[in-house]
Amino acid sequence: MLIKSADDHGKRLALLESLQSDAALDRMQRDWLTNEIWAVRMGMSGERSAAHYIDHFYKDNPNLAVIHDLRLELDGEVAQIDHLLISRGMVFYLLETKNFSGHLHINAHGEFSVRYGANTRGIASPLEQGKRHEKVLIRCLERLGITGRLGSGPQFVHAVLIDPKGTIQRPDSRQFDTSNVIKADHFDTWRTRLVDKGFSLAQNLSTLMNIHASEAVRDWAQKLVRQHRPLPPQQWLPDFMRSKAQPEPQPAPSPKPVEATASTGAVCATCAVPVSQAVVDFCRNSAQRFGGLVYCMEHQKAHRKTPAAAPALLPEPEATARKLVCAACNEKITYAEAQFCWRNEKRFGGLQYCRTHQAEFPGRA
Repeated sequence: MLIKSADDHGKRLALLESLQSDAALDRMQRDWLTNEIWAVRMGMSGERSAAHYIDHFYKDNPNLAVIHDLRLELDGEVAQIDHLLISRGMVFYLLETKNFSGHLHINAHGEFSVRYGANTRGIASPLEQGKRHEKVLIRCLERLGITGRLGSGPQFVHAVLIDPKGTIQRPDSRQFDTSNVIKADHFDTWRTRLVDKGFSLAQNLSTLMNIHASEAVRDWAQKLVRQHRPLPPQQWLPDFMRSKAQPEPQPAPSPKPVEATASTGAVCATCAVPVSQAVVDFCRNSAQRFGGLVYCMEHQKAHRKTPAAAPALLPEPEATARKLVCAACNEKITYAEAQFCWRNEKRFGGLQYCRTHQAEFPGRA
């Protein structure tokens, strides 16, 4: 089941490309800009390609929750997870995507490089990157109270997905294991083989003990998505890129308001995720607050009436119990609205929502 699609990084790419015409940039700044544009383009292309294959296999699978492009900030650390899959057995698959349509080389020390024609470029190890992200994710799960039965913890599996057209030169597996560096179109086969043969007896027993209902997996995923913190525009560029000619570069202009149509429906102006008619009506009724644009529930939070620093973690059921405030838009609600949510705890996860945002939770309690 698809819980979150990737954010739109087009605005940041447009900003980087616009800086290429800045005559005040020095050699170091131009080199950084060239490398960054290449990295952003490759990242966007790789994530789209991998998401295509992941969604093909799992977006309608009730046993796996799929989250694309999850950025967590916790205790001063950041985890930018390209793709996260969560199984009913509490197995978390952290997938890093690299759009290497050229030749990928991994040596016996676990060092990565990619070659395009005569040019070879060294890159940071995506396997080590995934391990750092896991540490942040573990702390986030602990704070959200996401644990297995009898206090057992989740299992974590790492994989690196590359372009199906790329080639991989691997070291001897006895020197460095690269079995989890795979082509994106082979991921489902790789995962099936891992589940069937790769897990140890203890891991399989732990997975069986932790089997949860699909609704629980959806709830875990939605809790994590509520912690998503997109990179703010003021951090799109490092300080040394603010040249004299362009001291405070601004992001590209905001898109025009998105209108709902019978054929396509409306989408969020930030992440392009389809939204319901109830969300469209809510944004239009609050046109001054949202600047005439339409935003999904997640990105409505960036347009609060009274700006406030975002907490490290958004409030969970224990922190917001019996408060007459919508957990999505932070607006006051009636006691009847709150009581309806409390009586349908399974549907709303113990939180309370206004009527507009109640419509975003499908199914009847």
